[in-house]
Amino acid sequence: MTAARSPILVIEADLDLGRGIVEQLIADNHPAKLVQNARHAALFAERSPPSLVIIGDFDAPRASLTLLRHIRRSERDDTLHWQADVPVMMLSSSSHQADLLRAFEAGADDVLARPPTYLELRARLRAILRRTSNRRAEKGLLRIRSLTIDTTSREVTINGRPIHLRRLEYDLLAYLASDPRRVFHKQELLTNLWGYATPSTTRTLDSHASRLRRKLGSDGERWITNVHGVGYRLI
Repeated sequence: MTAARSPILVIEADLDLGRGIVEQLIADNHPAKLVQNARHAALFAERSPPSLVIIGDFDAPRASLTLLRHIRRSERDDTLHWQADVPVMMLSSSSHQADLLRAFEAGADDVLARPPTYLELRARLRAILRRTSNRRAEKGLLRIRSLTIDTTSREVTINGRPIHLRRLEYDLLAYLASDPRRVFHKQELLTNLWGYATPSTTRTLDSHASRLRRKLGSDGERWITNVHGVGYRLI
């Protein structure tokens, strides 16, 4: 599963155009955020990794291409704080074939004429999200906000920082992350992770959840919610 509720980040200096896109995305139940320059985009992406980035015009000529190359370079430079495989849609004011080719060569998933009609933007955006969510799922990655779980290697990171977990701590985290807003009943967790076949008053689940909460919360972000009398959820 991918973090379906991660925001779409719109980078656009034209406030009217940017706000219009964001408002329509939100009305279509896509969380979205507008920023107006590359610096604010990087700060937002580090705090809340987006599910998709829409890059319009901002800062200076060719700034959009520079930012796109910067994002894709994050795979080799972990100081950049972008997820290098985040899908990117470019809004281009140019119809010249050379400019469109530069955008695709820099790593754009799609290029759309600026200003776009919202219906076309939405259709292309949904197609990109379907395609890239399948691609990410094949890699065995679960992403929820700044948290990434690699289910193949069992590695966990927050904002790219490794989180070292014991086996049952990882198993508990991965189980909660399978449906991050659902409240999992304690007995379900005890049965499926610890093998308790009958109701039990053991505190082992609470102890593991407490340690996991401390390890994940070292950056001040809140994870692992105890729903009193019921069980636990991730966010």
